Amino acid sequence: MVVTASRVEVRKSYRDSVRLMQLSTLVRARPGVTAALVAMATDVNLELAEGMGFDRPTAARPDDMLIAVAAADQSTVDDAMSMVDAELARAEGRGGGQSTVDVAPRTVGSAVRRVTADVVLVSTPGRYAVLDALDALDAGASVMLFSDNVPIDQEVLLKDAAAARDLLVMGPDCGTAVLGGVGLGFANVVLPGPVGLVAASGTGAQQVMSLLDAAGVGVSHCLGVGGRDLSAEVAGRSTLAALDRLDADPSTELILVVSKPPAAEVAERVRARAAGLATPVEFALLGEGQPDLTAAVEGVLRRLGRPVPQPWPVWRPAVETPPRGGGLLGLFGGGTLRDEAAVIVGSEASELIDLGADEFTRGRPHPMIDGGPRLERIVEAAAEPAIGVLLLDVVLGHSADSDPAASLAPALRAAAGAGLTVVVSLTGTVSDPQGRDRQAAALAQAGATVFLSNASAARYARDRVRVDG
Repeated sequence: MVVTASRVEVRKSYRDSVRLMQLSTLVRARPGVTAALVAMATDVNLELAEGMGFDRPTAARPDDMLIAVAAADQSTVDDAMSMVDAELARAEGRGGGQSTVDVAPRTVGSAVRRVTADVVLVSTPGRYAVLDALDALDAGASVMLFSDNVPIDQEVLLKDAAAARDLLVMGPDCGTAVLGGVGLGFANVVLPGPVGLVAASGTGAQQVMSLLDAAGVGVSHCLGVGGRDLSAEVAGRSTLAALDRLDADPSTELILVVSKPPAAEVAERVRARAAGLATPVEFALLGEGQPDLTAAVEGVLRRLGRPVPQPWPVWRPAVETPPRGGGLLGLFGGGTLRDEAAVIVGSEASELIDLGADEFTRGRPHPMIDGGPRLERIVEAAAEPAIGVLLLDVVLGHSADSDPAASLAPALRAAAGAGLTVVVSLTGTVSDPQGRDRQAAALAQAGATVFLSNASAARYARDRVRVDG
């Protein structure tokens, strides 16, 4: 398609990065639009805009909002810009009426004091996030730090500052939290219940909550602590604080700690703290010789005296295409789900990629929001005779793609038709806005075998390589 019109605007306005990523995806999906970027005007995003063919605005600052659209004609550009304006206004709750706030707060701290908030979600670029987080802590609010690329020494500084104020820092790079039934970031709609989570993993926490929900067991709170919290450098600062908070919470009857592979000495420190709590604690610390997430959930259910689903939900295609043999390719958006699969599958005849890692998301939306890059890789895999099994995750919930099955189905159908064995790990609940069962049925109709348990999906994919190869 020939580009004949484009427009670049810089506005003095800060917006949540997740919402802007979603908006970019919506604009790019409009007929006639060839390129679009709605993002904060950071150096990374300005470079991305240049790479997309837009002129770089000279006066843009990192706290400005950048809107860039290219299309086949000027009318399409104008319509796309109007849609951006309408979506931004809707997100603010403006429907044409007058705002009840005369002057917007100029700092995070002043906003906290105005509304007496006790939790602040910070998603500013990593290099600036520490200042906003410290401002929130000084105003008396705990922080969910969604931002990534925060230096590890600043993470330690923030968590020490929180401890001195009897507050909690969740993150950085904390993608998921549930506080008293309210989901923050990428969060599933789960039942209220007796299990409290401490999670050094976003998609790992979502997998656990989804399995618990499928078993009819709810969650009191999910306190994300950031993927580096159980590293040697951070030493479990937020994990220890979160354990103490859940232990003091009367609605929490059992605590589950979920983490990517931790530093051994930090894991021992956390286990020692847990042993001294009044509330029982179970662990799902991924790694060789450790239980996978599904096994950990099953242990929780047994400890609570609840039945364990046997098997966990599986949706199978009506017709399975003849396999063609070959190795396994895993295309994941969830880093923890990828790590869990790697432990189960091993490295022989397999390649597992975390497309949500920083090197793939620099300057573009996370694959849970925009599945475009993964679709391209699926098409490439279908044409690669050395690949016989395709394993991928689909994660539902707030802030994720509103209908991932719809975008994936054509590519999966083509891959299955080419002889690929397609296996999907579906993380979500029946109450999620996308509809877990509807998504599963659509993926199965496209030729995929769909598992609610990521561990079961990985084992099935591993065994298919052994059979097909």
